[in-house]
Amino acid sequence: MEKTLYLKCDDKDIAKYVIFSGDPWRVNIIKKHLDDVKHIAFSREYNTYTGNYKGVKVTISSTGIGAPSAAIAMEEMYQCGMKVALRMGTVMSLKDNLLGEYIVPVGSIREESTSKTYVEATYPAIADFDLVETINKTVLEHGSKVDNGLNATLDGFYSQMHMSKLAEERNVNVYEIFEKYRKLGVSGIDMESSCMMVVGRLMNVKTAVLTLVTVLENLKESLVGKAREVKEEELCKIALDSIYKYEKEVHIK
Repeated sequence: MEKTLYLKCDDKDIAKYVIFSGDPWRVNIIKKHLDDVKHIAFSREYNTYTGNYKGVKVTISSTGIGAPSAAIAMEEMYQCGMKVALRMGTVMSLKDNLLGEYIVPVGSIREESTSKTYVEATYPAIADFDLVETINKTVLEHGSKVDNGLNATLDGFYSQMHMSKLAEERNVNVYEIFEKYRKLGVSGIDMESSCMMVVGRLMNVKTAVLTLVTVLENLKESLVGKAREVKEEELCKIALDSIYKYEKEVHIK
């Protein structure tokens, strides 16, 4: 096959297991844990490597921020033979006790617009339960806590997730948005998860989300410095260990 349009990869480059990171530079952290690493491409926001983790072939790639670019990454990896997709990233939590812990949502509220170009809004964004269970076990084995609450995926960071100069000038109150989702039992807010769950399910690609809580609502508290560095390293290890465990226990063909 020809190289894909944006990620610049083909079916010879890509493993059936793909770990997606929002941040292109986080890919450079996770690749250090792989053997026989091959750099596939760094095109636009998509930084892609394939290697082996404990004998399991894994591809790691970035999506950038937001649902539109995440959907492109899912589409092009699917063209290349992806069977399992794990979004590994960071998330804003509405629960103060989760800072520095993990949210592995069972589903997401579809407030982004990209997934609606694929299927009507009544179609649910649901994670693969076997993959969620595997990630849960792995997080606990690493000594951290995991929350399986709902996620809400939004499109606007400065219009919906963080007060900005423009929001203040326009009298936009993001705290009303936080309160709305808190009443609905939402644990975390991000900009990619619901789209990736929907697109993955339409592809029959086993899809789940592993997110580290690095900020609380409106950035009132953040994980910073050495603490952030240590948890980001742990996040990468949990993602890889989850894929290894899933391969050994579920046997995706």
